[in-house]
Amino acid sequence: MTTIGDIDPQRHVRDVVRQSGSSFLWGMRILPKPRRDAMYAIYAFCREVDDIADEPGKEVDKRAQLQEWRAEIDRLYDGAPTYPTAKALLDPIRDYDLPRAEFLTVIDGMETDARPVVTAPSMDELMTYCRRVAGAVGMLSIHAFGATRPPAPDIAVALGNALQLTNILRDVNEDAMRDRLYLPRELLEKHGVRYDTAAAVLHDDNTAAVCADLARTARDYFAATDALLAQFDWRLMRPAILMMEVYRRTLNRLEARGWDKFREPVRVSRPEKLWVAFRYSLF
Repeated sequence: MTTIGDIDPQRHVRDVVRQSGSSFLWGMRILPKPRRDAMYAIYAFCREVDDIADEPGKEVDKRAQLQEWRAEIDRLYDGAPTYPTAKALLDPIRDYDLPRAEFLTVIDGMETDARPVVTAPSMDELMTYCRRVAGAVGMLSIHAFGATRPPAPDIAVALGNALQLTNILRDVNEDAMRDRLYLPRELLEKHGVRYDTAAAVLHDDNTAAVCADLARTARDYFAATDALLAQFDWRLMRPAILMMEVYRRTLNRLEARGWDKFREPVRVSRPEKLWVAFRYSLF
């Protein structure tokens, strides 16, 4: 019988990343091994707390599990982690000074997702959510990249916003089936869309205009990231740039598909991801 203590931490986080099929894998692979291992551990942490929030179950149970992860972060920074993923984070937090507050910020974001229903946050609430679930990951990542001087933190937050808004636009239908509506209430009200339930929003023709507006906001964050990268040694941010290009292609495809076709999935193909990874690994 295998116990938690028997699990090899490095193998565990690598398995989590590989089994996820995430686009983030392509960006991590181009890093030197020590930094790549750090990113694997960061990603595995994010994946595990996200799974707590997303899996079926009572909100009280999910919050209890997330609270236990808060306690594990305390143990990690005291040098005595017990979870395999936290053990894999032990060297990265020492080697790359990963900020404790950002791990806790990710958990804050997952507490939003742990609710049984999410209905039309305000724009301010939505951007706070993006900062927690995406910007915090970016802030941890720049430490693993060795790219922390300004404007790297601003890049991390702007790009996190762009990626998360793209995720929200891509997943409107899937989220609605789980009683989650992340489209901001200001835009829904602007276009006369009632948001009593998440599913009802899918059947309103004006929801397409809401998505188009939010897509413009995502574009603005991509443009802000481009402008900030022009002030920085972009080679230090290659994994982030790779992710940006994959997600920018996703947003392009969503717009080309049309915002009234929520049920038609949009994906960037494996060959395209390979091409982007190859392109940014050459320099």
